[in-house]
Amino acid sequence: MRIGIIGKGRVGSALATGWRAAGHEVQLSGRDTTPGVADLANWADVIVLAVPYAALENIAATITVTDKPVIDCTNPIVMGPDGMGLAVGHTTSGAEQLQALLPGAHVVKTLNQVGAEVMADTTGFAHAPVQLLAGDNDAAKATVAALLSDLGLEALDAGGLSKARLLEPFALTWINQAIAQKHGRNWAFGAMPRAVQ
Repeated sequence: MRIGIIGKGRVGSALATGWRAAGHEVQLSGRDTTPGVADLANWADVIVLAVPYAALENIAATITVTDKPVIDCTNPIVMGPDGMGLAVGHTTSGAEQLQALLPGAHVVKTLNQVGAEVMADTTGFAHAPVQLLAGDNDAAKATVAALLSDLGLEALDAGGLSKARLLEPFALTWINQAIAQKHGRNWAFGAMPRAVQ
């Protein structure tokens, strides 16, 4: 599969390494290289936005997407008097805003609930790290779930794209534990079903 990652930072680089190791063809483009971003979106079967939330509007104005999954890894975070918080929530989400900007795309929210360190290497965990995903197109979600599995992550379907309103604050829970509570970045959430008795 051809995967185009917009964003060459830690997240974009980690995802590129993991998907290349799984046999996918991956190309990256910096978010500021406008011609490269447009060409990458045309080339890719799946587009990944691994950029700051504030960059989404400019990127969406640069690319044209029709009937392709777009993975939204961003977190709509702002700093307020009480520290980090959400820029949007309750009645919408960053992912829903992105879908409105790219009406021909199939936006899937995921890969925002863990750090790049775990995306790059999922070995050593007692259970596969979990990534919830939300989107309105079942085929796009199935494609993205398979890509998550290729990274060694367990994909859990959270429902339609409106459920990104749950996933985006859930990302803040990970960030709070990693930074404010000083657990570091080398950990992840997991799902542990009870054994049948």
